Amino acid sequence: MANVLDLRRRIRSVKNTRQITKAMKMVSAAKLRRAQERALQARPYAQMLANVLESLVRRSDLYNEDSGEVMHPLLVEREEKNVLVLVIAGDKGFAGGFNSNIGKAAQRFIDERRAMSQNIDLEPVGKKAIGLYKKRFPAAVYEHKEELYDNDLAKHIEDIRHRAAPIEVAAEHPTLLVKRNVEEVTAVANSIIARYESVEIDSVYVVYNEFKSVISQRVVVEKLLPIRKLGSHEITVLEEMTEEQREAAAKAAQESGVSINEPEETVAEQEAKKFGTAEVDYIFDQPPDQLFRHLMPRYITTQIFHALLESTAAEHAARMTATDAATKNAGELIDKLSLTMNRVRQAAITKEIIEIVSGAAAL
Repeated sequence: MANVLDLRRRIRSVKNTRQITKAMKMVSAAKLRRAQERALQARPYAQMLANVLESLVRRSDLYNEDSGEVMHPLLVEREEKNVLVLVIAGDKGFAGGFNSNIGKAAQRFIDERRAMSQNIDLEPVGKKAIGLYKKRFPAAVYEHKEELYDNDLAKHIEDIRHRAAPIEVAAEHPTLLVKRNVEEVTAVANSIIARYESVEIDSVYVVYNEFKSVISQRVVVEKLLPIRKLGSHEITVLEEMTEEQREAAAKAAQESGVSINEPEETVAEQEAKKFGTAEVDYIFDQPPDQLFRHLMPRYITTQIFHALLESTAAEHAARMTATDAATKNAGELIDKLSLTMNRVRQAAITKEIIEIVSGAAAL
């Protein structure tokens, strides 16, 4: 059995750990509030953009009258042979099962697609997702090719893909979660759109943690391309929170002063929902094909940005719950060690008293 000095050192160490986890819990709660506010501020724009496109679809033909082709290539559906999966995880650990749950959901989806003999391209977002796939799957190899035309006056640059394995990491995005600015998300979305339009990939899925409130979140695999129905999320795989996880998250949120209820719709969201739903004959200045060409890429960018914001909020909520549980466990461990230390001290004192009494009786 450990002596009193060792037990005191361990109690001091656990108390220091409890202070750290308690501070981490407060920081995560503050970051969660800001993440929720940012997600709420982005909703009216996303809702209005979806309603504008939905209104345009209802009031115009999706097929060009002259050529008979679909107005925008992102609406074209084809057989899924090459699939792109965008996996959004966290940048840091100490968030319970947040990162592992996303990895498991993505792996189940990948296994299902491989069973159908489909090629998979992975684009992990966040350091944890990059670390998960960097050693497991090879990186995609592109050959940079340049050709000169018209007496070296015009140059044609092309990156040719050489697939070496059925599952490859096409790109990595380590800073996308840190910055979360629209410019960088737009660049990622444009890259995905260009690959879809060039028929390099046939469909795009995004794996992330959907966040509505602290006790209402789930890991989902959402289909991003091709676009089937504007404004709606096509969920293919999902994993709900358990009742035990809901209770733990609710307790942590209440102690940190974070609301567990889903935020109510703002006036801006209500007004955005009304647009395009009324039986009013809206007149658009630009032709439908031009509107689709400008708005469709923005719609994809908004969907990816929405997934990043919700994943960030879910990560902070998971870290708040995990650090709250760690703080409580540290308190329980301190109580157990204190009880053990008191028993050791009492045993030592009793032993000394017995020795003194025995020595006096011998005299």
